[in-house]
Amino acid sequence: MKKIALASTALASLSLATAPRAVHAAPRADASDPKQMLAELKTSFEEFKKANDENLKAKVDDVILTEKIEKIDASMNEITSALEKAQADLAAAKLGGTPGDMQPTDPEYVQAFNAHFRKGEVSAALSVGTDAEGGYVAPVEWDRTIGQSLRQISPMRTHSQIITTSTAGFKRLYSDRTIGSGWVGETAARPETTTPGISELTFGHGEIYANPAATQQFLDDAAVNVEQWLADEVEHEFAVQEGIAFLSGNGTNKPFGVLTYVAGEANASKHPFGAIAKKDAAAAAAIDEDEIMDTVYALPSERRMGAQFFMNLTTLAMVRKIKDADGNYIWQPGLTEGEPARLLGYPVVEMSGMPDPAASAIPVLFGNMRETYLIIDRIGIRILRDPYTNKPFVHFYTTKRVGGGVQNPEYMRAIKMAAS
Repeated sequence: MKKIALASTALASLSLATAPRAVHAAPRADASDPKQMLAELKTSFEEFKKANDENLKAKVDDVILTEKIEKIDASMNEITSALEKAQADLAAAKLGGTPGDMQPTDPEYVQAFNAHFRKGEVSAALSVGTDAEGGYVAPVEWDRTIGQSLRQISPMRTHSQIITTSTAGFKRLYSDRTIGSGWVGETAARPETTTPGISELTFGHGEIYANPAATQQFLDDAAVNVEQWLADEVEHEFAVQEGIAFLSGNGTNKPFGVLTYVAGEANASKHPFGAIAKKDAAAAAAIDEDEIMDTVYALPSERRMGAQFFMNLTTLAMVRKIKDADGNYIWQPGLTEGEPARLLGYPVVEMSGMPDPAASAIPVLFGNMRETYLIIDRIGIRILRDPYTNKPFVHFYTTKRVGGGVQNPEYMRAIKMAAS
């Protein structure tokens, strides 16, 4: 089985007089037309296979072919991302609006919200929205819009289970599954059986914040939608910080990251059911088909329902080049509308926060993330208007309590790279 290394191993010494291999950018598909994007993705993948097959026949990497493969690979990433966005927008529209649409259920409260953030005015009649420091709890629909946007930006939010609590902490009880049983006759005695033990698991909880700023003149402009501007500023920062924490957070003032529960990692012994089992790769920077196949079949069939691969674009570029024993590519693009790309028949989720394939890294997860990972949101986003710290700017210190951790490690498997 040929290993697919992450980087080229040598410069080409092959003659450039071989078949034409000009590097050119494919025409861009209309980002509003899923059918056109799917057609371009199919064409790009055929070009990718042809160029990669030619490169595999060479004893050393052909630098021109390698550059062409990388450009086609990047093009496929762009098309896939645009296609996923178009499909998400379509799904949002079917639910009654786009992620940016806000239909306030309490116009009076929203009016006071806008007045406070434009001029610092607070309505005494709406004291439910204020506190001693002059903060506001964001309007319900604004809060909901932020949550919807985060789900679109953050794959972990899209694929994990999410619950909302009204308290600061969250704990869950687990049985150790040691309940006893036995066979008896009709009139035989029924002796006491083993009683299961109960374990308590606390999920990491912390406060995530953003602190956008604007000049007072900007806020005075009647054309400015303060709610929309704040939502746009906050959602990006929240998404970045959450993406890091949900994958690798240490639980100190933040969630416990799913990667920290893999066997041998920091929280491998935290869950009563044990660690997330792993497949050790033979190399530090390469993955082969057997390792991916072993990872899939290490997950029991009854737990493969809803299973997906999770990896970043660097790892995805690697596995796209892998063939099976019959010479077929094990990665296939989604060539029908609404269908994701697949690896060995299972959907692939591109997750930018996953590590690159490198020594001792965990670049691949496989399993049902919804059954595996739990995200806990505390109700409400709180915003504090600060016109004093950095004049002439007005800062909007925005916070939200977020927690998370593995709720069942038995639904997930991982690939860990060799130490060197």
